[in-house]
Amino acid sequence: MKLTLKVWRQKNNQAKGEFKTYPMDHVSEDMSFLEMFDVLNEDLVRKGDEPIAFDHDCREGICGMCSMHINGRAHGPAEETTTCQLHMRKFKDGETITVEPFRAKAFPVIKDLMVNRSAFDRIIQAGGFVSVNTGNAVDANCLPIPKPDADKAFDAAACIGCGACVATCKNASAMLFVSAKVSQLALLPQGQPERHIRVQKMVDLMDAEGFGNCTNTGACEVECPKGISLENIARMNRDYLVAKVTS
Repeated sequence: MKLTLKVWRQKNNQAKGEFKTYPMDHVSEDMSFLEMFDVLNEDLVRKGDEPIAFDHDCREGICGMCSMHINGRAHGPAEETTTCQLHMRKFKDGETITVEPFRAKAFPVIKDLMVNRSAFDRIIQAGGFVSVNTGNAVDANCLPIPKPDADKAFDAAACIGCGACVATCKNASAMLFVSAKVSQLALLPQGQPERHIRVQKMVDLMDAEGFGNCTNTGACEVECPKGISLENIARMNRDYLVAKVTS
């Protein structure tokens, strides 16, 4: 495959960035998108140019590091797929591909395609601890949890914190991410003691970090690589209202 890449290059958060064009030839359709970038960077190094900085870790769709906006979509054109799981067969021979970092005030650019998503870490930390008994593990049957609740909690816990929801939302809202982290505990007995304190602290910090409010368009759910449901946002809003009324 022959491709033309238009890649955002930015030295640091203070520097002015710009798109630079890189023609590529002999791209295998079996390559992942990040493998294609590896080949491009090797070529740039051979030419004495600076390689393109981008985030990656597990390359198995688990870590949420590969925060790229590809042709106007977070993680690219494939449904429920991270950038590392996106393969070049999703593109056409001769196509021009535009790649840029996630755009959000709360996700400042570090360099090129790398953004600082530490705001997510601080929101999780704001949730605090979970009250559980210490000591020997209790028998699994001692704490029965209805299967529908367990399934919903598991689905919410599948969130990898990649930030695609923020990058997709026109208000750069993090409500899908925060609601997933709230719901994975709010649906389980272990998460009940601090349920309302937790949601209040996490939502308040989300606002303080500079994320916008929910647009109710559902774009976040569409672009989420793990298919996190909007139902979690409704649950978080209800819990937050209760927390404000009872605090």
